[in-house]
This record gives sequence, structure tokens and C-alpha cells, in this order.
Amino acid sequence: MIGEAADANFLVHAAWAQSRVPGMTVSATRGVTVVDSGLACDTFNCILAARLTAETAAAAIAAALAHFAGVGRPFSWWVGPSDRPADLGARLEAAGLAAAEGELAMSASLGALPAADAPPADLVIERVATPAQLSDFAAVNAANWTPPDTNVLRFYALAASVLLSRESPLRFFVGRVGREAVATLELAIGGGVAGIYNVATVDRFRRRGFASAMLRRALEEARAAGLRTAFLQASPDGVGVYRRQGFAEFGTLAEYKPP
Repeated sequence: MIGEAADANFLVHAAWAQSRVPGMTVSATRGVTVVDSGLACDTFNCILAARLTAETAAAAIAAALAHFAGVGRPFSWWVGPSDRPADLGARLEAAGLAAAEGELAMSASLGALPAADAPPADLVIERVATPAQLSDFAAVNAANWTPPDTNVLRFYALAASVLLSRESPLRFFVGRVGREAVATLELAIGGGVAGIYNVATVDRFRRRGFASAMLRRALEEARAAGLRTAFLQASPDGVGVYRRQGFAEFGTLAEYKPP
């Protein structure tokens, strides 16, 4: 089912690097996965992949929350399409978390991509292969916060050798205008599907078709790698872009945080 595949892909995106970088940890116990980057940033600290029952949920939730209470770091708990039990969100709110963000889960067949618009003439898309390119990727993503989040820069610096290794299932793309990095996208391969993450464009370059061009490049690479389905999480602003690329909704992802 696409829900299970999407959840497995999200786990690769959220935990693969942290499980291999010194000082970062990933623990899969009690039917839930706890990812701790050691940084004070809930982008890289999360709880996810809950496969719990009504009988085990209370203890598992308490143990996972106790981890971050003990280390004093921010985190998010993500509830995916196939997480269990069905009332997990309500249980998290009862445990003291607050619903923070909801996104649509969308998928597309890579064998039936619609015709693509011509990419912007001034945009050059690079597959990230060096620490310098990865640093540019991090800088564009850090700029999603005001001021830019230095934890984002730190994470990609610490994880660079792992993320750029031959065995990494994560591929990164940077779009440039001239020498300036202006757009990014991450392609994660896992769960038998292609996952799209970290789609970002610098403010003054938005509404010029850069995100669509970056997405199309990643989808074509995924298809060339033999994958048949792509998955992504869509914010309200991005739904229209993704529908034009052949994506359709199949579920939701919800984020919960300490209030």
C-alpha cells in the first residue's frame, strides 16, 4: 500500500543520516522510532513510524516523550498515513502535545508524468556531489527561518560525509541563477518509492517555475533509477504545483509538538 511505502520512505529521509553520524542517535523500540540529532532543532529531532496497539500506546508514548524531556531538545512527532493506533493524534494531545502542522500526502505514477513546461532559461540544476554544494543546499533551506537557522547549516556540515557517500539513499539538488544557489530539492529512495523533500526557493526567485523544474528533474532521475511511484508531503501553497505534475492526494501527515 502507498501509505506504508510513504511512511517507510519518510523514515529514510528522517533517520538514515542520523543513524550513521557520531553524536546522533536513532532508537527503534516499543514500536516507535526516536531520532535525535543532538541539535536544538526539531527539523532533525523527531518521533515517527508508530506501530502501536491500544494496549502498548500509552507506555510507548510516555517513553518517547521522556527521551526528549531528558535531553531538553525540541522535537516533532509525525503521524503518517499508516501509523497506529488510529487515534494516535488524540493520544498525543492527551499526553501534552499540540497539533502544529498538517500536510497532504500525495503520490504520482512515474510512468505517466504529464508533459513538462520548458524549464526557466536562467536556472541551472546541479546534483549535489561536494561539501560546498551541500553547504549551498543547507543555506537555502536555513533561509526558511528568519533569521536563518544555523542548526540547519550545522546538521549538513556534520552529516556531509555520510550524505555524500556512495551508499546514501538521499540525493540533493541545487538550482542556481548564475553562481547563486536559489532553489533546492531532496530525493529520498526508500520503501520502494521516491520521496520528495526540502523543496525550497529563495523568496525573490519564487513564482518563476523553479520548484516545478527542480521537481521534474528529480522525478526523471527516480524513473531512470527504476522506481514507479513518487511520494511527497504538500503544504497548502504547493498543492497546485504538485497536481500539475501528476500528483494526487491519498492521505495526510500531521505534526505534533510540545506547546
